[in-house]
Amino acid sequence: MPPGAAAKPAGLELITTLKQGVKAAEGLLADARLAVAARVMRDGRPDPRALDQEQRAAHGLAWLATYVEAIRQLAGYAERLMAGGGLGETEQLLIRIGAGEYLAQMFGGIPMSQGEMVRPADLGLTAAATAARMTGAVEALIASGNTAAHRARLAQLMRDNQQATVGACGLDDTLNSIREEMRKFADDKVVPHAQAWHLNNEYIPLDVIAQMAALGVFSLTIPEDYGG
Repeated sequence: MPPGAAAKPAGLELITTLKQGVKAAEGLLADARLAVAARVMRDGRPDPRALDQEQRAAHGLAWLATYVEAIRQLAGYAERLMAGGGLGETEQLLIRIGAGEYLAQMFGGIPMSQGEMVRPADLGLTAAATAARMTGAVEALIASGNTAAHRARLAQLMRDNQQATVGACGLDDTLNSIREEMRKFADDKVVPHAQAWHLNNEYIPLDVIAQMAALGVFSLTIPEDYGG
């Protein structure tokens, strides 16, 4: 570091590296999309027979796209917390561990199930093409992400805080109030009985389901225009 140069705050440095990591991940996805398209597209349209033959590649591409979106959302989460002064140690650990592990799997192999992995080569990417997307930011996020030391420290923070959630959720006031209301309901109506329901292999009582419905649990994802 040049004399007199100030080091970036840890949170700002993380956000900068994350943005670079997102860019590299998006580039890998773009490469994979082109490679898979070459296998399954005919005359500019998906070919059903080719898609059937390349199910694993198409499925793997969907997984890869999901991972890229996850990293993109982690970066946005970090920025929002940084702007609001809520990017603490716990939040940084959650972000580092998550981003590092997602990137490691993207470049090394995504476990789509217990016995099925998808690797860049399965999507039609050469080793050289994959290596070209392995930027310094990606290497840094993987190396400083899901490490034993970080997992141990996060577990320690979780044990010390003993909160219902881990880290700042970054929700707005409306979502926070919904969370608090649901938590009170769970503590009052579910927690005291859940173990007995489980041990007796019982269904959740219908009156509990009815109370959940009255709280609006089952309409959270329905637009207000339709009663949600």
